[in-house]
Amino acid sequence: MWIRIFMMIGAVVWSVCSNAACPVWAPARAEQEIAQLEKQMAQWNEDYWLQGASAVSDDVYDNLNAQLANWRRCFGQETVRDAPAVAGGTVGHPIAHTGVDKLRNKDALRKWMAGKAALLAQPKVDGVAVTLVYRHGKLERVISRGNGLAGEDWTENARRIPALPQTVTGALANSVLQGELFLKRDGHIQKQMGGMNARAKVAGAMMRRGGSDVLSDIAVFVWSWPDGPQALAHRLRLLTQAGFDWVERYSVPVSNINEVAVLRERWFTTALPFVTDGVVVRSAQEPQGKQWVPGQGVWVAAWKYPPVEQVAEVKNIRFTVGRTGKIAVVAHLEPVQLDDKRVQRVNVGSVRRWQELDIAPGDRVVVSLAGQGIPRIDDVVWRGQVRVKPQPPAPVFTPLTCFYASPECQEQFLARLTWLSSKQALDIEGLGEAGWRVLHQAHRFEHLFSWLALTETQLQETAGITPARGRQLWHRFELARERPFVRWVYALGLPLTTSAIQAAGDTHWQQMQDRGDQAWQRLPGIGARKARQIMTFIQEPVVKTLVAWLGEHGIAGF
Repeated sequence: MWIRIFMMIGAVVWSVCSNAACPVWAPARAEQEIAQLEKQMAQWNEDYWLQGASAVSDDVYDNLNAQLANWRRCFGQETVRDAPAVAGGTVGHPIAHTGVDKLRNKDALRKWMAGKAALLAQPKVDGVAVTLVYRHGKLERVISRGNGLAGEDWTENARRIPALPQTVTGALANSVLQGELFLKRDGHIQKQMGGMNARAKVAGAMMRRGGSDVLSDIAVFVWSWPDGPQALAHRLRLLTQAGFDWVERYSVPVSNINEVAVLRERWFTTALPFVTDGVVVRSAQEPQGKQWVPGQGVWVAAWKYPPVEQVAEVKNIRFTVGRTGKIAVVAHLEPVQLDDKRVQRVNVGSVRRWQELDIAPGDRVVVSLAGQGIPRIDDVVWRGQVRVKPQPPAPVFTPLTCFYASPECQEQFLARLTWLSSKQALDIEGLGEAGWRVLHQAHRFEHLFSWLALTETQLQETAGITPARGRQLWHRFELARERPFVRWVYALGLPLTTSAIQAAGDTHWQQMQDRGDQAWQRLPGIGARKARQIMTFIQEPVVKTLVAWLGEHGIAGF
């Protein structure tokens, strides 16, 4: 549940923000930027509290809220301007919702636990917080959390939830309970499946007039019984007997941080019946319900899972030219930590995608890890009021440019060299872009294959390379000479797929030159357009010159 209380744990926000750098803005611009971000935060609050719509995740919201606090501190507006008011509701809570203090890491939770007794760990169920009011054994009212003091009356739809006990007895007959309405899941593994938008589905179903089919898939996790029995075990047993099935099953006594860490990892990686976003630790030592105040639940704390996304500031936009002449856009970011990766550069993709995303230096973007841990930009969540976007280079590069070195060809030429040494081509182990840059600067390559003419002595005497490394490179260059013909075809950059090259079975460049349009199209994966591209490449004068040079230097097949 978003803990968007207007007081939002000031000490934590201060500690996060006070170390952040202040932007170099004139007072007029600072006023403009702060006002615009306040407006956005207010809109997100309204969307969430009144409509149940989560436009951004908790982590994104918290990050920008902290950013707003930092800007206010930087420009002396902390005491001048209050945070936008959080929308409440029409029905007051009999006992306020305090919210949960979200601690940043394991050490913070260890300090929080110190000196506290009778602690209980629970999964932090990701749903919608509510108050359940029972009077004379019957469910009298269900109130959405709202701003912690007042919320909306959800009783009508709550009566349509089969899993929500409508009657209770004994100590619960006249009680106030607080808990999470959640979407029941079958074998949900949080680490693999993420949030599944479950919270928004629950909120939408509860606010929809006339009910919803989703109500039959909703259950409740009661995490608090204000003024209930002091003994935690007794309290949990009574809740279970009353039909609140989940809380006892997923409440585990803990005495130290390592026990909490084990549970957190278990609940993150194994199947559960609900979506979660961390672990909560509670103390049995609670004040009386009448003393509860939003933002001051000092007896309960949360340690969230590692964020699946982070907000990062865009520091710069740069353009790179690949080996085929395509221009790619790279966003340089203020470094953020995602899982075990420190992310500070993200490949945005083509110029067109960059323009569609509309990213400029100073913007805040959401960064996550795609397959194989590759960072990606998912969205732009904040655009500054003053935006200066760099001009991309003119699209003058093609698959047939920059086989020869020149100042304007620097990037594409190096990209061709880097591809040449890759595993798909000549597989020159340990030689990437940085190594090629050193060699090119020292020996001023004329063209893509000039390195073949370097002697062992020249390599050993190369500035920036040790003699041992130079000798090693010479041996690897000699091994590259013996690579099969098809590997050299890849190194040259002929636009052929592996399946097509294998089907062709060519062992000499002359065979490729002699093949006509129709013959190319008979190979797998090659249509009329691809055949024209291949023939144009082969017939390009600069390619013919390089092929002849390879033949003169003893490369088989040329």
